[in-house]
Amino acid sequence: MAGQENPINLTYEMSELIKVSDRIIKFKKGEFLFREGQEAKEMFIILSGKVQISKMNAEGKELYLRLCNENDIVGELTLFTVGPRYLFNAKVVEDGEAAAVNIENLEHTLFNNSKLAYQFLKWMNDHIRKTITKFRDLVLHGKKGALYSTLIRLSNSYGIQKDDGIHINVSITNQDLANYCGTARESVSRMLGELRDERIISINKKRIIIHDLDYLKQQIDCENCPIEYCNIE
Repeated sequence: MAGQENPINLTYEMSELIKVSDRIIKFKKGEFLFREGQEAKEMFIILSGKVQISKMNAEGKELYLRLCNENDIVGELTLFTVGPRYLFNAKVVEDGEAAAVNIENLEHTLFNNSKLAYQFLKWMNDHIRKTITKFRDLVLHGKKGALYSTLIRLSNSYGIQKDDGIHINVSITNQDLANYCGTARESVSRMLGELRDERIISINKKRIIIHDLDYLKQQIDCENCPIEYCNIE
């Protein structure tokens, strides 16, 4: 609700966006904040929980684009368009809450608050750079490049450095990886098997351990982008 206090340590732009939000919604795992093609009336700020952003291709295969957490914004690409519709699906993967911001109200606020407009534009630019680097890896380096890029991004987002390598501190299935790579689960299983045989990675109870991150980076000509751009979020 407008002007609602929030205990989260918010940045200036997030605080301002919370102020113009219309309502706070609770969501449960398995629900959708919105679906691709649906009329877009609101943008959402994640306050807690996790939301998976995905896109369906022409063959009906799901491609994971982002895993959104606290303080992430979803549905923002509908701003300043005529007859806006959501471009992606936003599926809840962990219970939580979100602030819903009416798009028309937000557009009016951005027109009248230059500092917020600047910060929002900066955030959008960072978001677009993340998306471009991901699609670059998908297009230029094929299935292996997509998988290696995803593993690198997972290490940047959830990796914990230990003596035997980088432990990805989140459970992830082969199907999840396939969805991030836009390929079949069988292909991902085969490529993971090859990486295990070469001792580049190991897997223990759906937790991946990366033993040779440099190998993965070399295979996709990694440009060592800042972690702000090279992550799974």
